[in-house]
Amino acid sequence: PVDWYNGGMEHTTLHLLYSRFIYKFLWDIGAVPKSLGPEPYKKRISQGMVLGEGGIKMSKSKGNVVDPAKIVKEYGADTLRVYQMFMGPYEQMIPWDAKGVKGARRFLEKVWSLANQNISNLKTKTSSALKKLLHQTIKKVTTDIDNLKFNTMVSTLMEFCNHWKTSKEWLGEKEFSDFLKVLSPLAPHLTEDLWSRADLKGLCCVQGWPKHDTGLVIAEKIIFIVQVNGKTRDTIEVNLGSSEEKIKKLALTRDKIKKWIINKEIKKTIFVPEKLINIVIQSAYEKNNTSPVRSFK
Repeated sequence: PVDWYNGGMEHTTLHLLYSRFIYKFLWDIGAVPKSLGPEPYKKRISQGMVLGEGGIKMSKSKGNVVDPAKIVKEYGADTLRVYQMFMGPYEQMIPWDAKGVKGARRFLEKVWSLANQNISNLKTKTSSALKKLLHQTIKKVTTDIDNLKFNTMVSTLMEFCNHWKTSKEWLGEKEFSDFLKVLSPLAPHLTEDLWSRADLKGLCCVQGWPKHDTGLVIAEKIIFIVQVNGKTRDTIEVNLGSSEEKIKKLALTRDKIKKWIINKEIKKTIFVPEKLINIVIQSAYEKNNTSPVRSFK
């Protein structure tokens, strides 16, 4: 058996069916050791198909087949790689979008500009805020790669670069090299060039994968959902570990909540730590049906 079978949906009724059939036959006749188990694959996933623009399947007869060589020639191999990873969830069918290719190219141009400016500032000490965001990015990228969430991996790197640019701060040599390492799987040509320009030793692609500092990735604030009678009416940002009473007071001051509870009796609040607070108020039905229940013979 193999640990991981990865193939397109077109393999499901041919290769996958036949390979599993043969393995199950060998298992039934005792040719497969019992220690290996009755299934040929420990894990099975299928990648989605890339469709033509407009969501139509690519075919030569339709004339909508995208030639990767042309994309590489016009925008570069790194752009093609980034766009393919950013198109959407790995397992879903995604239509090709020429505008998306240009967007991937603009992202790499932003990285190129920021990194080249940063190279002359490598002796600068990285600010605590930028360093914290980098370590959060390292953690997210690492997790996304392990789970084949390549599209969110790209968006995480984009968000980091946007903050990096607006902060007008620089990464020190250690943090700069770590950034290039996590970008390398997506844009190996770009990162090797920047690695060389920064006069860093060896090749970027053979360096050890950076590890995040757990103390820097713990969230200080969380988003709390505020419900009224079980329906979400607002969200609030609070410090991690805030008490129920503090969150309740803050929720009751929100305009979006006030309009639902004005002139209403709050019967109770249901508090789920780090998730939500539900304010239960007297309903109109309850208010209009307060007379004692009569008995009938």
